[in-house]
Amino acid sequence: MRKKIIIISIAVILLAAFWLYKGYLYKDARNISNEMPAVTIKASDLVQQYSSDQQKANTAYLNKTIEITGAITNVADSVVTIDGTVICSFDGKPNASVNAKTVTIKGRCIGYDELFSEVKLDQCTLKQ
Repeated sequence: MRKKIIIISIAVILLAAFWLYKGYLYKDARNISNEMPAVTIKASDLVQQYSSDQQKANTAYLNKTIEITGAITNVADSVVTIDGTVICSFDGKPNASVNAKTVTIKGRCIGYDELFSEVKLDQCTLKQ
């Protein structure tokens, strides 16, 4: 009888550990390109909100998928700069033309760099 209780207890503990691992601890990495944006905003408005109240802007945008619209001001390897103040990091080389007047880019907001007054996004995709 005691052996049966020990075996059942071990089985319950193993099932609980598996459930905890799969349900709470292990989560697949986010695929930003498949997520719907929480917000769509002009690049200049995004930077203005961060420079006026960083804590409020962090609450609204930090670690969220957002779409920004603006003019490409620089392309270097896998980084595109929008309106000179939003830095967008792509996983590969972006198909972006420096001559494009206005583009929309979707990415995850990873914060504001006070020193350079820039907002940074990663896992970006160019919206066609």
